[in-house]
Amino acid sequence: MGRQRKPAEQTTASLYRGADGSWHARVTMGRRPDGTTERKHLQHRTKAALREAVREVERSRDTGRYVWTADDLTLNAWLEHWLGTVLPMTARWKTLSTYRSQMRNHVADSLGGWRLSEIQPEHLEAHYRRMVEAGHSTHTIRAVHRVLCSALNEAVRRRRLASNPALIARPPRAVQVEVDPLTVPESRRVIAAAQHTLNPPRWSMALSLGLRQGEALGLLWSDVDLDGGVLRIRRAVQRHTWDHGCAAADGQPGCGRKRGAECEQRTGGGLQLVEPKTKASRRTVVLPAPLVEELRAHRARVNRRRLSAGADWDATHDLVFPAAAGGLLDPSRDHTEWKALLTASGTRDMRLHDARHTAATLLLLQGVDIRTVMAIMGWTEMATAQRYTHAVDELRRRAAMQMGALLWEDSAMPQVVE
Repeated sequence: MGRQRKPAEQTTASLYRGADGSWHARVTMGRRPDGTTERKHLQHRTKAALREAVREVERSRDTGRYVWTADDLTLNAWLEHWLGTVLPMTARWKTLSTYRSQMRNHVADSLGGWRLSEIQPEHLEAHYRRMVEAGHSTHTIRAVHRVLCSALNEAVRRRRLASNPALIARPPRAVQVEVDPLTVPESRRVIAAAQHTLNPPRWSMALSLGLRQGEALGLLWSDVDLDGGVLRIRRAVQRHTWDHGCAAADGQPGCGRKRGAECEQRTGGGLQLVEPKTKASRRTVVLPAPLVEELRAHRARVNRRRLSAGADWDATHDLVFPAAAGGLLDPSRDHTEWKALLTASGTRDMRLHDARHTAATLLLLQGVDIRTVMAIMGWTEMATAQRYTHAVDELRRRAAMQMGALLWEDSAMPQVVE
């Protein structure tokens, strides 16, 4: 049996001469996403030119190359649809929150009014130059570029756009930032000073295992096997933005407050335990023996704190590193304690994330192979390890020394005979 033919009204084009003297055509292209029929309008000075244009449009329709541009959405409209309808099906809350912030702060006002079909690579490159002139970092600009690439790729996939201009546009070249970790003596001073803090093993763990801040604060005692000397990373602490819980009036919150955190009926925000950021982040890490003993003593201290607090203790989660009265420890408070710890130990100032860099560097300098380091750190890409060039260079020097000792030990260098 042959393929069933489409009705004539779905395949034929109507041609007519308008009052303006030009020739016009209405070509049926199919159904729009809302179910209505889309007819594309063409206009030419001569009937022959119009017929050729109609044939080209019909070929693109019949071969599936036609791009649906009935309304030719603005970039802002497409981003709102992508971030509000498409991406939430697969992306994590933190990813969505970050993408929305980047598009709102760096794209909406400057590029958002452009139609998708109008955006050219040069427009994006000009925007990136303006961001550079405004003092934005290369890291921020490249992050904006990556989000635009993803958003416009989805527009191409859904036939809202013929091609993605962000794939052609060139963002500023990435600047490699050299990792400047703590030295071994500095790390030891920090661990010694940490014994006077609320959760001493928190900082020993940061410098020896390189746990991310959210991973460390999300540890439960059920994740730690002190007898086996291992811990399992299963979750992380994350702060979510509060949403208004009040009824909206004319698109504005009914409570009259701008921020969801100020709404008396706020919902969905605050500190929460979430899944780790990647599959590789869900990992099992072997504990150094001294850290196991630290954790044993720390668990006894936490139990005493809980008994002393009584009913005032927040026992929602059995946390390894709870706040002063139990409950999840605020990442901002954790960061403040890190800064105070650096001061107390007489150590130079650095970011909390640099404790993770320190752990990775110390592992590499001890000759731990890169695949094992990646497993311990929860890295997913080998490119991440390339930031630790200083450690890799030291390993190369050691390898050269070992090879020299192996082949030339206790022997004189061979003499060259002419």
